Amino acid sequence: MGILSQLIFIPLLGMIVVMFLPKQNKWAIRWTTTFFAAIPCVQSLWLLWDYFYNYSGSYLMAYVEGPYEWVPSLNVQYFLGVDGISVPLLALTGLLTLVSVVASFNIENRVKEYFAFFLLLEAGMMGVFVALDFFLFYVFWEIMLVPMYFLIGVWGGPRKEYAAIKFFLYTLFGSIFMLVAILILYFTSEPHTLSILEHVQNGSTLPYTLQMVCFIFFFIAFAIKVPVWPFHTWLPDAHVEAPTAVSVILAAVLLKMGTYAMLRISWPMFPAALRDCAFYIALLGLIGIIYGALVSMAQKDLKKLVAYSSVSHMGFCMLALAAYTSEQAIAGCMYQMISHGLLTGALFLLVGVIYDRAHTREIAAFGGLGSKIPVYTAIMVFFAMGSLGLPGMSGFVSEFMIFVGSFGVLAQKWMVGIAVVGVLLGAAYLLRMVQRIFLGPFDEAKWGFLTEINVRETLTVAPLMVLTLWIGIYPKPLNVLMSETLQHLITLMAR
Repeated sequence: MGILSQLIFIPLLGMIVVMFLPKQNKWAIRWTTTFFAAIPCVQSLWLLWDYFYNYSGSYLMAYVEGPYEWVPSLNVQYFLGVDGISVPLLALTGLLTLVSVVASFNIENRVKEYFAFFLLLEAGMMGVFVALDFFLFYVFWEIMLVPMYFLIGVWGGPRKEYAAIKFFLYTLFGSIFMLVAILILYFTSEPHTLSILEHVQNGSTLPYTLQMVCFIFFFIAFAIKVPVWPFHTWLPDAHVEAPTAVSVILAAVLLKMGTYAMLRISWPMFPAALRDCAFYIALLGLIGIIYGALVSMAQKDLKKLVAYSSVSHMGFCMLALAAYTSEQAIAGCMYQMISHGLLTGALFLLVGVIYDRAHTREIAAFGGLGSKIPVYTAIMVFFAMGSLGLPGMSGFVSEFMIFVGSFGVLAQKWMVGIAVVGVLLGAAYLLRMVQRIFLGPFDEAKWGFLTEINVRETLTVAPLMVLTLWIGIYPKPLNVLMSETLQHLITLMAR
């Protein structure tokens, strides 16, 4: 079994092992899950290292497994592989899953089921990033729905059932469009095939109308996952009601699947349709940037503020994807995906830390916490600064590359100018949040019992701090790793 298969099947094996453990032994369940989450984390980080030194000079798929016949009558194949855009996202998934499992140690209700679902979720996420067959891709895309539905619906907040059903229905709605597009591609190919790589090579030969229909159908499916405005309304509900660790995975990994799938499938597959839709894609991204930032400014709930900031930050990715002929813009999109995963994942973890102690997320309820819990305050301010794009942190690198790349390519330069306002608004709502929660007079009678962030909680955010600084100060290795793949994708998209 190759390393890519192991990334999928080790979490599945872990899920089975956890299900056989006695439900009373909560610590055994927690540590077993941590063990089975740590293996893919180490493997995915090794994959990143090995790919950098051995494969980053080529755009070809690496560590390929298959294609092996799976359902011969339909020409369905077991076909896995990775390149410069999937390897960093696999590492992000492995790291954030391990971090989220450790952050979930305070879960006390139905512990066995919670951690089993978490491992199933990891298997689905890993599968999406390595699948090179449409059938396999669709299976993994749908597998994630089930654990996420239960993780929100069982362990979530007061409106958990509503949030879980809304998330499930939205994603399922998009999946139907994706399935129809896959079937169209399957039946128009001779011989019938579900190979993503073959369809990427041959998609541009399809009749224009068929290209446009498939492009729009795929776009709806992927835009819901990103989420692109106006498909975003499931996101705040899901984030606010989900447990802390599930919010982390939702923001750091699941949202990236939409932009990854665009880059992997629909963008290089249908260049003519992409060319005609680029303006509208940029417009939707721009609306998302400004709308997400303005709504974040109006939030009273700290978690909702971070949730809406995701709509704004992912809008930058859409703006970059509209400038598809610029390597700088597409590289900036990849940096934004990774940076957003680190920064927003950390912010959700930190919101969970204060909520576990105070049992409220209302921004107005706090004030002056900087004097009571200085270490927590310092960490929170660090990630807030990263999120608003402070130079020296990953958020600045990604947004700068997007602005420069998009301005050089987009015919509508004014869009980039308006998008820069999103950065100013981001600084406004994040600095306002820091001021209202951590500065000013401290209410000793109300919050005197608050305790400092503990060792376990610090360990969950420490690796995210290191990576945020590393990418912000020295982004070159990531650029080298992705460069050949991005150049090849741009060549395909510019056909």
